[in-house]
Amino acid sequence: MARLTLKNIISKKNDVSILLSSLVEQLKTSVKVEDENGNLLFGDSTAPANVQYPITIENEVFGWVKGNEKATVISEFLSHLLQMEAEKRKLGSEILNLYQEVNLIFNFSEQLATTIDPLAIAQTTLNEASRVIRSDNGAVLLWNEKSNQLQILASSGDKLFSEEKINTNLSLIFKMVSSGRSEIVSDTIALIETGILLQPIQSLLYAALKVKHRIMGAIILANITPIHYTAADLKLLTTLALQSSSAIESALLYEKNIREAKEREETMRSIYKATEKFVPFEFIKSLGCSVITDVRLGDHVEKIVTVLFSDIRDYTTLAEQMTPEENFSFVCSFNKLMGPIINEHNGFINQYLGDAIMAIFPGNASDALAAAIEMQKTIQEFNRKRQLNNETLIHIGIGMHTGPLIMGITGDHDRMDATTIADTVNTASRLESLTKHYKGKIIISEDSLQQMNHQKEFQFRYLGKVQLKGKQVPIGIHECFSGDTTEEIKKKTASLVSFNQGMLHYLHKDFDKAYGHFQKVIEGNSNDLTAVFFMANASHFMKNGIPENWSEVEEMHIK
Repeated sequence: MARLTLKNIISKKNDVSILLSSLVEQLKTSVKVEDENGNLLFGDSTAPANVQYPITIENEVFGWVKGNEKATVISEFLSHLLQMEAEKRKLGSEILNLYQEVNLIFNFSEQLATTIDPLAIAQTTLNEASRVIRSDNGAVLLWNEKSNQLQILASSGDKLFSEEKINTNLSLIFKMVSSGRSEIVSDTIALIETGILLQPIQSLLYAALKVKHRIMGAIILANITPIHYTAADLKLLTTLALQSSSAIESALLYEKNIREAKEREETMRSIYKATEKFVPFEFIKSLGCSVITDVRLGDHVEKIVTVLFSDIRDYTTLAEQMTPEENFSFVCSFNKLMGPIINEHNGFINQYLGDAIMAIFPGNASDALAAAIEMQKTIQEFNRKRQLNNETLIHIGIGMHTGPLIMGITGDHDRMDATTIADTVNTASRLESLTKHYKGKIIISEDSLQQMNHQKEFQFRYLGKVQLKGKQVPIGIHECFSGDTTEEIKKKTASLVSFNQGMLHYLHKDFDKAYGHFQKVIEGNSNDLTAVFFMANASHFMKNGIPENWSEVEEMHIK
């Protein structure tokens, strides 16, 4: 804005000259008006100048009116016009400054609205403050309530503060942060001597960051040369500080909410993972739920599944050789071997029953049989290691049956449990028990065999029909010897025709021929204990006769 001068007031472009001429004429006098440098602005240069009167505003002389005593009226008139012009300019300047401040705040608000990062908000605030208020350095300090320390959230120019020194000399800097005031600091010696200020600061001002009555920190601007910060500078910095405080508070709250949400999510994920170890996810999924918290008392579903039971042979005798701790350790190591195999073949553990395992395969029965075979192969490798350590070898029997099964949530509202209810489970368990009777490693039901997609991938021997204890309808059973050792598989495959012929004659009560075929099998493989079992039965029937109620069905009186 151009400097206010008397020449601008007495201008040919306005009516002041006309007014002056009219006033001089009315006063019936002659005057001349000169600026502060003696340049003639109005009147007759030859007019007498007996006296002169200054044209002033607040003791500042802008010119002179020369003439007689009546010239004082002209002087007062021009001084009044200058005063009015000065006030007009001042008002215009204030309006302009106010507009610029409003525009600054509006633009600043828009910048703050584009981010929810507290660091970015602090840096934006500092950059904007440094742009409109002269400063060499700046910093935004924030009080961390968790650590009870000040942290430098943002900075501009050369590094202004030592964060370490700040927190070891909190009493010196704490006033700026905790007072809630905005001030211009003229004495920075103490801050420099303690090493808090890293620059030889001569001028400094700060404004508190606060939300309502809570003090969050402060924004600080500084100069290495002494300058005169004004009340307007302090007011502007305070406005920026107050505006950014709410944005920083919201951003910190957002970060906290996000962090807490992630922590809750992690906690729930951990809980879900933990519960899946007790209630398999496949069980929950079968109920139409994605997480355990979705299940409700009474939820259930009926599906056709294959149930697999495995059991360690003569475990009681084995356990007697171990301490309780050794016993527990053994069971844990055994289950560690078996569990992953079942999972890899699309099944899940429904229960660990000490030395026994109950598993469910919702898909095809081939999955269950493939798992059973791998379990037997794993036991063979397990035994090789036990043999090297002179430990007792272990053997497992596996039974499988396919049929309907209800999976559901039972109990009461205070204690719920995931359970399976079906005759299929009992049948599979009893088929596992038959592995002891028939001396086979894996026995499956006719229902499981009929459901299999890939029967030709496995080796089977038909063992006839059995009527399980408590059952009215007999079921056909098969031995799968694909889980035997390579040598045993080779021998059983070579004698399969003879074994099948022996079974055909056995089931038709022609025990003499059956005996001959089983004897031929045993001659080639004395370890074929299943053939030994049927040959012994045939011999018994040949010597003692056939029971009256025997009709090709083996009646089981054990579970």
